[in-house]
Amino acid sequence: MEADWEFEVGSDAAGLAAPVIEAAWAGFIDLEREPERARQLPEAAQLPGLAEALIRLNAAASPVRTSKCDLWPSLKAGEFDSDELDAPPGSSAYAMGCYIDLIPRGARQWFQPETAAAVCKELCRNLRAIPLRCCRADLIIRRALIAPDTPDQDPIRLGVTAYLTSCGESPPEAVHTLQGTLAALADAFLGHPKLE
Repeated sequence: MEADWEFEVGSDAAGLAAPVIEAAWAGFIDLEREPERARQLPEAAQLPGLAEALIRLNAAASPVRTSKCDLWPSLKAGEFDSDELDAPPGSSAYAMGCYIDLIPRGARQWFQPETAAAVCKELCRNLRAIPLRCCRADLIIRRALIAPDTPDQDPIRLGVTAYLTSCGESPPEAVHTLQGTLAALADAFLGHPKLE
């Protein structure tokens, strides 16, 4: 499985601020308290493996929680690179992707960029060891706003937006691979010693 990580926490050359993970946005559904609601999400209706990953990532034993996700059921040729997915020739006719915003829980919260980077490097190393082709995970470290009323008073916290992409010779094959990628991502976070 292909995997990489990067920081996206400051401003770009044009002065535009990087996206921020909002832990309590207007449409937020607390899957820690109501995990079964993951199955009711419109994205999960199209990709059942997404609901399973969300339930696992929000379970009591999980070191992280999720705040938002989305699904792109069909990616056009210019929206992904089959070489970056380790796709053999002819196996990238259909592609899809999703993302999940993840925030470490409680005492595991990331306040230091070095901590977030060390965890993401190790997660990527573990994901790359998985013998799964036609997919990739990109972990983007971002600022995380935990409480909507006090964004300037709280210390800067960091989270990860995990972008997952898969492809296949057919739509069902791309779905199958993306579901495997989601399961691998959940396994990686749940089994990471620095997050336990």
